[in-house]
Amino acid sequence: MAKQTSTPEAQDEASDYRHLDAPAEGVPDVVEDAAGLQRAIEALRAGTGPVAIDAERASGYRYGQRAYLIQIRREGSGSWLIDPIPFDDLTELDEALADAEWVLHAATQDIPCLAELGMRPRNLFDTELGARLAGVHRVGLAAVLEYYLGITLAKEHSAVDWSTRPLPEPWLRYAALDVELLVELRDRMERDLREQHKWEFAAQEFEALTHFVGPEHRPDPWRRTSGMHRVRSPRGLATVRELWLTRDSIARRLDVTTTRVLPDATIVDLAAKAPGSAKNVHKSRAEKTPSRQRRASQGLATHEAEWIAAIERAAALDNADLPEIPAQSDTPPPARSWSDRDEVAADRLGQVRADMTALSEHYDIPLENLLTPDVLRRAVWRPPVDDDGATSDEAVHELLTSLGARPWQADLASPVIARAVNDITGHEAAASDA
Repeated sequence: MAKQTSTPEAQDEASDYRHLDAPAEGVPDVVEDAAGLQRAIEALRAGTGPVAIDAERASGYRYGQRAYLIQIRREGSGSWLIDPIPFDDLTELDEALADAEWVLHAATQDIPCLAELGMRPRNLFDTELGARLAGVHRVGLAAVLEYYLGITLAKEHSAVDWSTRPLPEPWLRYAALDVELLVELRDRMERDLREQHKWEFAAQEFEALTHFVGPEHRPDPWRRTSGMHRVRSPRGLATVRELWLTRDSIARRLDVTTTRVLPDATIVDLAAKAPGSAKNVHKSRAEKTPSRQRRASQGLATHEAEWIAAIERAAALDNADLPEIPAQSDTPPPARSWSDRDEVAADRLGQVRADMTALSEHYDIPLENLLTPDVLRRAVWRPPVDDDGATSDEAVHELLTSLGARPWQADLASPVIARAVNDITGHEAAASDA
């Protein structure tokens, strides 16, 4: 398959670009009561075709990832801005849209917070993922609209605190613009994907997204604290755990993001010094920039008694109650350490990466979309071996599928991985016999 050599007609003349700074029908009022929600539901149910949907969160400001504004647009119903906070859920709205295709940009960001409200796509089109598969190299919404439709879109309010009430009019204007042209963009993109013979790839990806539920739940989320490799004792792990749980409780109570309470690096620093530091928690200097250190110092001082109590709880635990140091798992080590752990595996990885990069360039699809880095590492670290010592395409295909690869990914990657594994195995065997 040849690389994409042409661009949509909107790209022909840069002078044709136009800046979109307001919705064509004006900024709709925010729906914030039952009567308004019912009007929205009736209008959207009466509309036709796909439904453009977006959600705004308060990432970096509030605890969790709940939605603070929902934007929806459908042909025949216009655009709607819905404040979800006054409502217990939006299941009735979800039912009204059950048969429609949902069009989202970067769907994995919005699906979890929509699901919290009882909204779940049964059929969707992701314009961010579609752009990646189509070989578009800048995949933010503004860049993709410019590429396909010749329209520039301001994004100056993307990182604001959407929990603010009332929401300022410029923010609402920006929010409404996010869904203004999403369906038109979807149609242009589908045509592009079909012309490149990639529509089946996209269809499989979009179907998989309808089952997306968010990050995998971990039984011990505190073990994901950044910098945990510095903590080498069970007592230290217990201190990280108690500090992490305390921070999470404070953040939930205050409804702020956890890093605004205390950064990970400070938790690890306290754990590394515990238990002797219990009375001097305010002296931690783990943060590397003045602004982050000021935030850490404020968090340590404001909640000092709670940090001390957490450290003391960890110090008082019996040895039998301390968390275990994780045993070595089947998860491949970081790629940088493969040569120290297994030189043959490192050679395999190097060959597979080179061959997959060539495949990526051939299809004009980013390597991480051809096959996720984690799946690639797992398949190469311990590849399947047949009775004759070789690795077959079929065995690799089965492994990739079991690891979550879509059929189109397994179809393309299996022969590449099997060939590289067998080449390296044969080379190593020849070198051993020489």
